[in-house]
Amino acid sequence: MFDVILYQPEIPPNTGNIIRLCANTGVRLHLVKPLGFSMDDKQLVRAGLDYHEFATISTYDNWADCAEYFKDRRLFAVSTRGTRRYDQIGYAKDNVFLFGPETRGLPSTLLESFPVEQRIRVPMRPESRSLNLSNAVAVVVYEAWRQIGFEHGV
Repeated sequence: MFDVILYQPEIPPNTGNIIRLCANTGVRLHLVKPLGFSMDDKQLVRAGLDYHEFATISTYDNWADCAEYFKDRRLFAVSTRGTRRYDQIGYAKDNVFLFGPETRGLPSTLLESFPVEQRIRVPMRPESRSLNLSNAVAVVVYEAWRQIGFEHGV
């Protein structure tokens, strides 16, 4: 199944919602430090309900360690500065999606390290700044999962 990476997430309820999403879709979650919260933060736990035990979560001290783990996989950087719409990609079940922190997004140097065709975005109205992180993750994950026929879904 897919993997989702949250680069330096800041808002505990967003990560809690994403944990719940990952548990319900079979997606593995990877968190790159520093985190804006502790893993036992009550808002994170509340948003994730009792799904934490059903999610596979890994934590990395830095981006270099995380990138090394995924060096042989196709990664997509999801950003408001992405060049391709998320629905214009043909996904495979081992793809990886990287999302940036809520208040600032992915650093330019990190985003620019991805090939242009692997910098994707979720469309929104031109006067909008960004979507909620957990909503953006859900949109991308469900499109990728749809493309592989909702494998292992009910």
